[in-house]
Formats: sequence, structure tokens, C-alpha cells
Amino acid sequence: MRSITIAGRRIAEDAPPYIIAEMSANHNGNIDTALEIISKAKLAGADAVKIQTYTADTLTLNSDLPDFQINDGLWAGRTLYELYEWAHTPWNWHKVMFDHARREGITIFSSPFDTTAIDLLEDLGAPAYKIASFEAVDLPLIRYAARTGKPMIISTGMADEEEIAEAIDAARSAGCSELAILHCVSGYPAPAADYNLLTLADMKRRFDVVTGLSDHTLDNVTAAASVALGASIIEKHFTLDRNGGGPDDSFSLEPEDLVDLCQSSRTAWQSLGLVDYGRKSSEIGNVKFRRSLYFVKPIKAGEAITADAVRSVRPGYGVAPKHLEAVVGRRAKADIEVFTAVSFDLID
Repeated sequence: MRSITIAGRRIAEDAPPYIIAEMSANHNGNIDTALEIISKAKLAGADAVKIQTYTADTLTLNSDLPDFQINDGLWAGRTLYELYEWAHTPWNWHKVMFDHARREGITIFSSPFDTTAIDLLEDLGAPAYKIASFEAVDLPLIRYAARTGKPMIISTGMADEEEIAEAIDAARSAGCSELAILHCVSGYPAPAADYNLLTLADMKRRFDVVTGLSDHTLDNVTAAASVALGASIIEKHFTLDRNGGGPDDSFSLEPEDLVDLCQSSRTAWQSLGLVDYGRKSSEIGNVKFRRSLYFVKPIKAGEAITADAVRSVRPGYGVAPKHLEAVVGRRAKADIEVFTAVSFDLID
């Protein structure tokens, strides 16, 4: 069975879904907020918190030419450089955040956006790497991360089948033996109808890797549904306050929403179970309320049992209704009182 292991936690279809709280830019430039997000993610039940490691200079160019302008969406009116300068996580925070996460007992790792970010994260002992959707086409970056030998998760938003295959081949050829891909729609937020979750089953078959979901919808329905289709990882943006005014706050989960995500996703996984037509433990006490055959008339010993003397009713202490034809026409061994459960011991 396909699996990867991050910081001792095995991730596979036969294990509960791995829940990643994506901090992204939701610290809003305040390290105390960043540390509180980590603590609240742990409290909510997430397996990991993920950050992003870049600066405006490692991600784009400081230009206001048309190519670098954002003209629509949440960040309209800014240049790319202005957005990333606003949204980045300062590199001198990283050790503080990693140390805090370890004290809290929650796994922390990051999305690196260039090789210097990977070097920094290696120095901090990052247990895994996440390649963001927009970087899935950056095969040199994927190869550099793969050479660390760490598990890798690649988001596939905007990538077609060929590009996903190229990213997987780049990771594997550079030494990544533990690889997962996340089905993703790179809209912020994204409508549930865009997710086409049936793609998950095709991804598992086509690419033979652990699969999951990077979910940008505003509720948890899509995420829970994805578990039923084989998602082993669920990633969602997480903030302390959806109205906080930061770059990603408006489409992120708040703490109570993250609690719900963790619970509903794991309940969905538990409900899958195995192929099993047998009676379940919670049903045992209710078997007596099924229908069965009862005598609805008193019958004398030796008397033939007529059709109007027997009915299919609740409870279920008599023989099953399927035996009605085998009962009618036979004779009573002894006197039978009305409302007696039908038993073959009572008839010849």
C-alpha cells in the first residue's frame, strides 16, 4: 500500500487522514500571532502546521511593469513584489516557530520557494517539504528538495496530467522515495463545484502515489467528501480570525472550523471501514425489533395452521417471515396460545 511517513506519522489510506493547517500569510506580520496559530492548530487536533519560506526578492522582481501587476481577485491593485513583501514569513522567525511547534508537540514544515529556502529549512531539521501549486512546474526546485531525501508533498493546482507526471518524475529521479500529491484548485476561495473529486481516484491509479486534497473552499464538506474517495492528506488555510484583514484570512478556517475539519475528516475515514455485510456491534440490541412470525389466533394440538393464524410483525423472536409458506398448512404439536412467537419446535 502506498504510504509516506512524516515525523513518525504514517500517512496512507489505511490510516486516519493527515490534517495540515496552512498558516501561509495569516500571521499578518506578527510573530506572536504566528506562534498562537501553531498552538491553536495543535489544540484543534491538526497533525501539522505548514508555513511558507520565501522573501519578495526570492519569489519575484521589484517591478511595476504590467506583467507584475495584479489586476483582479483578492489582491488587486498590488504588484507581485508588494504582495509577497506583505505576506512573507520573515526568515529570522523560522527557528522560533520550529522550536515553538516542537514544544507544543505538533509537526511543522514548510513550502520552500527557492534553493536558499531549502538550505534554511535543512538547517532547522524540517521533516518534509511541500511544493506549492504554482511551483509544481519548477522542476529544478523539486529536484533540489528531493535530494534532501525528505518526504515531499506536491500540490497540483493548474497542472495538467503531463505536468504532474513531470513533477513526479523529477522528484523520484532526484531521490525522493516518499511522495504524495494533492489535488488542488488554485482559486482563493475556490467553489466546491470546481473540485471534481472523482479526479482523486484517477490520480491514485494513474500516478501510484499517496494522494490528498489541498482545499480552498470555505467550508469542510469538500474535504470530508474527499476522504471517502481516498484522500490521505487534507490541507486547509488556518487563521485566528477570518476578518483579520491579512492576505489569506478571508478564505481560511478559524479555530472552531479546524476542530470540525479534524473531526469530520477522521469520522469520514472511520466510516469507510472494510467491505462487511455482517451484523455490526451497534445493531445487536436491535435485532429483536425486526419482523418475524407470530401466531395471532389460539391453535389446538393437531389443528392445521391457516394463513390467517400467522402474521409477520415486530418483534423478531419468531422465525423469519421468509418461512411463512413452510409454516402454513402444518399442524400444531400442542396447544398454542395467541401472540406466541412461531417456532418450528411447536409444529409438525
